[in-house]
Amino acid sequence: MKLFLKNMVSDRCKMSLKSELKKLGLNYTTLELGQVEILGNITNEQRNLLDIGLKKSGLALVNDHKSILIERIKNIIIELVHYSDSQLKVNLSEHLSEKLNYDYTYLANVFSESQGLTIEHFLLTHKIEHVKELLIYNELNITEIADKMHYSSVAHLSNQFKKFTGLTPSHYKHLKYKGRKTLETL
Repeated sequence: MKLFLKNMVSDRCKMSLKSELKKLGLNYTTLELGQVEILGNITNEQRNLLDIGLKKSGLALVNDHKSILIERIKNIIIELVHYSDSQLKVNLSEHLSEKLNYDYTYLANVFSESQGLTIEHFLLTHKIEHVKELLIYNELNITEIADKMHYSSVAHLSNQFKKFTGLTPSHYKHLKYKGRKTLETL
């Protein structure tokens, strides 16, 4: 049985889910961002207890079709931006359509209607937050960050960064207070 989760964006979230599953004696076959495949069936009582336990960690079970679809869109984007180094061979709209078996126009409309922002804006917000993280770690220079994040140039990255933050990447890097958002709050 497949269960879908809201706000599951990191390894910490996965650990919280594993812990709650273990408490309830539920075994799983796969556990990914936003979803878990439970072995066998789950009772309504187990489902309610799982949901209560997950809410303590900021997670929640998702039941309705549109909410599941929105969470799946978010998790695909989060996976691409934060956990994958490979660049898409197709554009994002094609990738989402292929992964979710829906027309992109439908996905975009459902997402915008529910979230109050476009899929593109959600993607760019995550890219900028990841760039902030890379700037803070100070392991890569701006050229390497632009390459890692698949920007066409440093200028493109800098322009987009300034549009979202009001700062240049180098100015941001030298700030004492960085003002980063956690994945859970994006």
